[in-house]
Amino acid sequence: MTHDAAPIPFLSSKADPLKGEAAIPGDKSVSHRSLMFGGIAKGKTIIHGLLEGEDVLNTAAAMRAMGATIEHNADGTWTALGVGVGNLKSPTAPMEMGNSGTSTRLLAGLVAGHPITASFTGDASLSKRPMGRVINPLTDMGASFKAQEGGKLPMTVTGAAKPKAITYKLPVASAQVKSAVLLAGLRGDGVTRVIEEKPTRDHSENMLRHFGVSVDVEDLPNGAQAIHLKGGQEMIASNDIYVPRDPSSAAFPAVAAAIVAGSDVLLPRIGMNPRRNGIFLCLQEMGADIELINERIEAGEPVADIRVKGGKMLQGITVPESRVPSMIDEFPVLFVAASFANGTSRMTGLDELRVKESDRLAIMAKGLEACGVKLEMGEDSLTIYGNGTPPKGGAFIKTALDHRIAMSFLVMGMASEEPVTIDDVAPISTSFPNFVNLINGLTSSKTIRAG
Repeated sequence: MTHDAAPIPFLSSKADPLKGEAAIPGDKSVSHRSLMFGGIAKGKTIIHGLLEGEDVLNTAAAMRAMGATIEHNADGTWTALGVGVGNLKSPTAPMEMGNSGTSTRLLAGLVAGHPITASFTGDASLSKRPMGRVINPLTDMGASFKAQEGGKLPMTVTGAAKPKAITYKLPVASAQVKSAVLLAGLRGDGVTRVIEEKPTRDHSENMLRHFGVSVDVEDLPNGAQAIHLKGGQEMIASNDIYVPRDPSSAAFPAVAAAIVAGSDVLLPRIGMNPRRNGIFLCLQEMGADIELINERIEAGEPVADIRVKGGKMLQGITVPESRVPSMIDEFPVLFVAASFANGTSRMTGLDELRVKESDRLAIMAKGLEACGVKLEMGEDSLTIYGNGTPPKGGAFIKTALDHRIAMSFLVMGMASEEPVTIDDVAPISTSFPNFVNLINGLTSSKTIRAG
């Protein structure tokens, strides 16, 4: 789906307390990697709890186009029958990425490490996003690219017959770029080394190890680290994958429960990878009533059940810049939480928000101001001046086809003085297909509805 259909406006209005248990979809980052890694491993991988959103389904289609067997089973699991590292084939048609930067950048890394050619297309939003950040290192590894001006989609990648192992220092904190370089390095001639000043989410490293690949991490001064991967290792499918539930998606009902008085919501099996849990640390620091229950490890990833109760007054906080990579996708809904807080919330180091599905920093700031929130935006910062009362709301928000902006403002409307309307609900299906039904199922009011 490219979201070229007529927009479908939705609104949210004051909600009755949210009660009950919410089954959050599977983690999107882990779901993408499950299909990709299972598709190039030798053998069969059974995947439990895969997110069946548009972005992930596009990844499944791309892996099929390159020769892997990807099947949806009757019991809800998925099967990936891999071709083995080095055995991907050139797809016969351009691969449609929809709205998924993760799919595009990681698959570009896979293609770059194989002697094949593949073309990538995407929707209007994805086609505005910069791919130069993967083009540059992958070109150094021997791949060649044909892209639009500015390194944007549509883009064609021709991989290297024998990729060069490189040492690459990430210019920006990006798990997608790190993963792309490591995936190309699977067939590299020697050891590929990625240096990151700010450690990013490590799902790729965890899953590579799950498939028997040795990945070493070297601690460097000032909190930096280097990830080492020796080329020529085979990936072996020997264990099922259990996808934890997505902390990025869980953030939306968690904030909704925190700002709607009387709420009591349980979110089971949420991924609590320490490089993904920043939003929950922030909410706890703001004074939200959040309890982590039954913390455990499942398939190499930490998970917990999260209980959120509403009613406590949130307080403004200053978010440590070191925490930003662990919650980059959750800042839009954190901005909403800060709008209900008493006191000032300061967030810096947000430059990556400007190159997500949209310029999330600018669009969120504009929408929040339209809802009566007092704020100050900088080049890479946002300061929100909360006064402990609900924002006025009442605005019509243009979301720029961004699913997280759409969900964030629907959450705001659940507790603002007046309803909030978004211009199009359709993009939400890229990451959280049952978002509206899940939220409405937790409250006696039909808080989110066509507008």
